[in-house]
Amino acid sequence: MARGWPVELREGDVLLRPLRRSDGPDWLSLRARNEEWLRPWEATAPEPPRGRPPTFAAYARVLARQARAGETLPFAVVHAGELVGQLTVASVTRGSLCSASVGYWVSEHVAGRGIIPTAVALAVDHCLGPVGLHRVEIAIRPENAASLRVVAKLGLREEGVRERYLHIQGGWRDHRTFAVTAEEVPGGLVARWRRTRTTQV
Repeated sequence: MARGWPVELREGDVLLRPLRRSDGPDWLSLRARNEEWLRPWEATAPEPPRGRPPTFAAYARVLARQARAGETLPFAVVHAGELVGQLTVASVTRGSLCSASVGYWVSEHVAGRGIIPTAVALAVDHCLGPVGLHRVEIAIRPENAASLRVVAKLGLREEGVRERYLHIQGGWRDHRTFAVTAEEVPGGLVARWRRTRTTQV
């Protein structure tokens, strides 16, 4: 198995666990209910794919294979026992870079409750700890106010704009890039997020 995988990470009512094929019915239902909510931020292909879209089982198999190879960490985001989203650590690179990127989505009905900031903090600590990475980044469209609030809450450092970075909704879209390195959170990002939430109460 890959370093630091499989694993379950928990903070309060938020659990990150490996995405499983058995999540299919709940995952598909959640995505269908949130189609309008998620569509503006969903990556697309410059050339439309041919044939039928992959089934959830096929999607889960690809992610599991990538996880075993140490390339990806695909997490289900669970809140109080309910599947509410997904967080994926992708583009895991070793060697002189030792970096990865984090992407996520969450159901609209639980947005704004601190679930995704908590999930991101858990994933970052795992990446900078057991997985052995040095840096984690998140790329966000400038128009995505909800996602920008996530990195603001966690105090991630902005690195700048990547122009025409990802293909979304039929065009190449700019993204603001935020990152954190191991040196910036010696006590862990979860601990810093706990302190931030305490001072906001």
